[in-house]
Amino acid sequence: MASGRMASPQSSSRQSSSLSSSPMSTRAQSLQVDSVQRWMEDLRHMTEVECMCVLQAKPIGVEEDSQQGELIVGSGVGAGDHVARNNLQTLLRRALVVSTELGKMFQRLEKGRWQRVHSTAVRANCHVRSLVHEYSAARNTPPEMQKYEKSLLEKCMELTNITERCLHTDDEFFLKSMREAIHEILTDVSDSFSNMIDMALANEIRVLIKQIESSDSLHTIGSAISNLLSLTQDGPQLCSIIAKEGAVVALFKICRQDRFRDLYAHALRTVASICCVEEGINQLEKVDGILCLADILTDDSSVEAARAEAAAVVAQITSPHHTSTQHLASFLESMHDIVTALIKLCETASCGEVFLLASAALANITFFDSMACEILLQLNAIHILLQACKDRQRVDTPYSKDQVVTILANLSVLEQCASEVLQEQGIERLLLLLGEKPSSSSPSEGAACERVQQKAAVTLARLSRDPDVAQTAIQLKAVPRLIELCRSPTERNNSDSVLVACLAALRRLAAGCPDSIEAADHQQLIKPRLVDSFLLCSNMEESFV
Repeated sequence: MASGRMASPQSSSRQSSSLSSSPMSTRAQSLQVDSVQRWMEDLRHMTEVECMCVLQAKPIGVEEDSQQGELIVGSGVGAGDHVARNNLQTLLRRALVVSTELGKMFQRLEKGRWQRVHSTAVRANCHVRSLVHEYSAARNTPPEMQKYEKSLLEKCMELTNITERCLHTDDEFFLKSMREAIHEILTDVSDSFSNMIDMALANEIRVLIKQIESSDSLHTIGSAISNLLSLTQDGPQLCSIIAKEGAVVALFKICRQDRFRDLYAHALRTVASICCVEEGINQLEKVDGILCLADILTDDSSVEAARAEAAAVVAQITSPHHTSTQHLASFLESMHDIVTALIKLCETASCGEVFLLASAALANITFFDSMACEILLQLNAIHILLQACKDRQRVDTPYSKDQVVTILANLSVLEQCASEVLQEQGIERLLLLLGEKPSSSSPSEGAACERVQQKAAVTLARLSRDPDVAQTAIQLKAVPRLIELCRSPTERNNSDSVLVACLAALRRLAAGCPDSIEAADHQQLIKPRLVDSFLLCSNMEESFV
C-alpha cells in the first residue's frame, strides 16, 4: 500500500422517476433536472458583474442576524450544515472560481484576444473584491493577511485599467509591450491571491483546532475533526497547512484521553490523511505519536475501529513514497509491539477494510527492516496470512491480496520461510495468485492485479532456491502457468514487470529441474539472455500462443 487506504469509486443509488414511459424521455428529464440543479449550485458562488460594478463590490451576503464570526460568502447555506464546514468549503469554491478566471486570462492573453482579456479581468476583479470584503466583514482578519488583501485589490484594479487601455489601439508594438506588462501583473495577482487564500484557510483551520483543544463536548470536537478530515481530501497543499497549524498535535491530545475514546478512530483517520505530507509526519514525531499508536494497537480494550485507524496511520508513515525516514528511528523502538498487534489484527479482522489496513502497515514495515520479517515468522504470520486468503470476508479484493503477497515476498528472503510455506500449502496459493484477474475495468484494480501476479512470481522464484519448493511447484504445474504468462500478453495484462518476474521464476525452476521445460520453451525462454527472452515475449502477438 503506497499512501494509505484505497479509495473506492463512489456510486449513487438515487434513481429519478418519470411519468413518461419512454426511455429517451426519462433520460432527457433526468439530464434536465441534473443540469438545473448544477446551475443552481454554481449560481450561489457567482456574481453578476454589472451589478457588482455598480455596487463597487460591496458585500451583499452578510446577514444582520448572523452569528459573530460567521463567514457568509454567498447565499444558499443549508440549515443543517455546520457553519465552519460551510465557511471552508465556500471559501474553496470561490477561490476556484477566481483561479479559473485568472487561468482564462493567461490563455486569452497569449492569443491576443484583448476584448476577452479585459472582460475576464473585470470579472476576476469583482470576484476578488466580493470575496475580500465579505471575508473581512465576517472575520477579524489577521494583520499579515490584510497586507495581502490591500496589495491584491490594488493589483486587480491595475489589471482592469491596463487591459482596458489595450481595447483602444491597434498599435502592435504597444500591444506587445502591454502583453508583457499584463503577464507580469497577472502573475503577481495569482501569487498574491494564492497567499491570501492560504492565510484565510489557515485562519479557519485555527478556529477548528481551537474547538478541538478547548471544548469538552464530544459533538463539538467530533464536528471539528470531521471538518478537518473533509479538508484533507482537497490535496496535499491543504494537508500541509493543516499540519503546520498544529492539527496533528491537537488530535493526538484527544487520543491520549480516555474520556474521548469514542473519537479515537475519527481522530486517527484524520491523522492518517494529514500524514500524506512530510509536515504531518514531522508533527507526529514531535509529540511521540508512534508511542500513542502502539498503546492503542496493543490495548485489548480499544475497539477494532480505533486499532484499524491506528494501523492506517502506521501504513501511511511507513509508506515507501516518503523521502524522509528520520521518523522511523523512533518507530524501531516500538516495532515489536506494533508488528505483534498488527498480525493479531489481521487474524481477528471482522471485515476486508480492517484486514487491508493492518496488512498494508505490515507490508510497508517489512520493506525497511529485516527484523520485522523475523518477528513475523516467530508470530506464525505465514499461517495467519494464508488462512486469511481463504476467508473472503477478510481478503476480498486484489488490494488485500497485494498486501499479503508483498509480505510473503519479503519473508521469502529468509531461509526458514520455505518450509513454513510448504507446510501451509502456500505454493498452491501462489499459483492461484498468478491467475489473479480484475473483476472490472477499473485501472486501479487492474494495476493491483498486476502487482499481485508480479510479487507472486517473485516469491515463487525466491522460495524455489529450496529444492523441495521447486519440486512441489513443478508437480503443481507452475511451469505451464509461468510459460502462459510469458507468452500471452493478455494473461499478464500487457505488464512488463509481470513478464520479467515470470521469466526469472521460470529460469529458477529450470535450473533445478531442467527436464520440466520442453525444448522449444527452453530455446526461447531459458537459453537466451534474459533481456533477449524479454524482448521476444514482449513483442509476441496473441495469435502466436
